[in-house]
Amino acid sequence: MRPPGRIALDGGLLRRWTPADAPALHTAVLESFELLHPWMSWAAERPEPTDQEELIAAAIRRWEDGEAYLYGVFDPAGEQLRGSMGLHARVGPGAFDIGYWLHAEHIGKGLATRAAGALTETGLALPGIERIEIHCDEANTASAAIPKRLGFHLDRIEDDIPEAPASTGRRMIWIKYGS
Repeated sequence: MRPPGRIALDGGLLRRWTPADAPALHTAVLESFELLHPWMSWAAERPEPTDQEELIAAAIRRWEDGEAYLYGVFDPAGEQLRGSMGLHARVGPGAFDIGYWLHAEHIGKGLATRAAGALTETGLALPGIERIEIHCDEANTASAAIPKRLGFHLDRIEDDIPEAPASTGRRMIWIKYGS
């Protein structure tokens, strides 16, 4: 069983990526590059348009393979891109971790928290999923605020190899269990 391709939010919509979204994704990454670069290993360099085309093609394959369920975060009509979020099956059986980023214009308005909350509920409703994790660098206080607001608990902090310029090499692992 897979999550739905569209998840309505208060003031937004999580929508599965389509190839037609690549130009908007490219623009959003470029416009938010200064905020993404310090924390995201994939934002080491400014992307080319083909990078987003390849990313979306991979997202579609990963959805079909059950490896990850990646969404664009859009306005309620599903037209204006505001960011990206996904459930990733990379933290072991019975679990997903959530990755996310928002366009610079949409930070600080509660959208990431609402979207991560909806994705947490969606993931925990899937058969066999017992927990959702959110991982972030110890220094990324903006990212860490989201699981705190959603009632995740800080399970542990692990030493990690820094993969982005602002990373300290201390990864926080936040967990929320299903009922």
